[in-house]
Amino acid sequence: MLVAISNTPRDYAWGSPTLIADLEGREPSGAPEAEVWFGDHPGSPAVVHDGTDRALDAWLPAVAAEQHVPAKLPYLLKLLAAGAPLSIQVHPSKEQAVEGFAREEAAGVPRDAGSRNYKDDNHKPEVIVALSDTFTALAGLRDLERTRALVEVLGDAPAVATLRAHLSAADAVEALRTTIAWLLGEADAAEIAQIVDAAASAGSDDFAAELELTRSLHAAYPADPGIVVALLMNLVELRRGEAIFVPAGVLHAYVAGMGVEIMAASDNVLRGGLTPKHIDVAELLALVDFRPAEPPFLRPTPAGDAEVFAPGIADFALGHLVKGAEARLALRGVSIALGVAGSATLTGASGATVTLAAGEAALVTPDESPLTSDGAGEVFVAMPGA
Repeated sequence: MLVAISNTPRDYAWGSPTLIADLEGREPSGAPEAEVWFGDHPGSPAVVHDGTDRALDAWLPAVAAEQHVPAKLPYLLKLLAAGAPLSIQVHPSKEQAVEGFAREEAAGVPRDAGSRNYKDDNHKPEVIVALSDTFTALAGLRDLERTRALVEVLGDAPAVATLRAHLSAADAVEALRTTIAWLLGEADAAEIAQIVDAAASAGSDDFAAELELTRSLHAAYPADPGIVVALLMNLVELRRGEAIFVPAGVLHAYVAGMGVEIMAASDNVLRGGLTPKHIDVAELLALVDFRPAEPPFLRPTPAGDAEVFAPGIADFALGHLVKGAEARLALRGVSIALGVAGSATLTGASGATVTLAAGEAALVTPDESPLTSDGAGEVFVAMPGA
């Protein structure tokens, strides 16, 4: 079975007013459009266009036995369009999510409370592939020596000296842990403002992009401590078709651009700055992996005429059927195909077809594997992982 599904954009304040509309070839709504969810997550389930127009989280359990599909998807596929920076955030591991969810349930914290950290008991590793010509992100903590070199160009204001002292610990993990703990939990507004002002006025050929980002973050989130946390992170500029994989514990923030994103089906987010929302510093510090690392790029593996972004986890993989090349893609279970450019006709093993324009999606049952594209458009296919 190949059946069309759809959803409406979510109007988070950081969303772009134009990127999703441009991809879909329609007039902008005038509101920010941040994400379109293609999945069965109860926060915004897709609608199944099979004559019933049921939400996918109701449709799957109803047809699970007949269609040989699970009653719940292990992944969530999204279009994401950032017109302004998202919050710095981290996601828990599966074990951390199970423990944290049970703890907050036992404490009676309402699931919709602003102070709630764990909305469910699942982890939330994620992959994002750039759809815009460039996609800017912060991902992981930069090599400590490079960060120390960046801080050297900020001058000698008292708060900068304090920042430099926190970063001077011999052990990189301890240096970054104590620095972030100070920035988010101990530094006062005047100290944060002093560091931000120093960065905004500094000049450096080596760190020109990082310092420019500081200025734009300050305009969006004046004197937010997350601006200084961002100075400790890898600044990543993805070109169209490039991807990063963000596993549990990795601090990250999407800054600007549009991408197709796939993640484990969870809504567990702990924030670390660039937000007016609740920040639980102690819980954040318990989850973050403070080891410095290179940006977490994920390169696709060939799959015949297609390719697959596969981070090696059970929850998801993301197939890519490239425009201009007829391709067959072996599915790993119930899948969701999403058109992102042109118009592509997909054909399943039964001979059933669906045509997807950019922004349109379809659910594909496992018996339709392999899925064949006519090559006229570009399609991403979400499916379970290895």
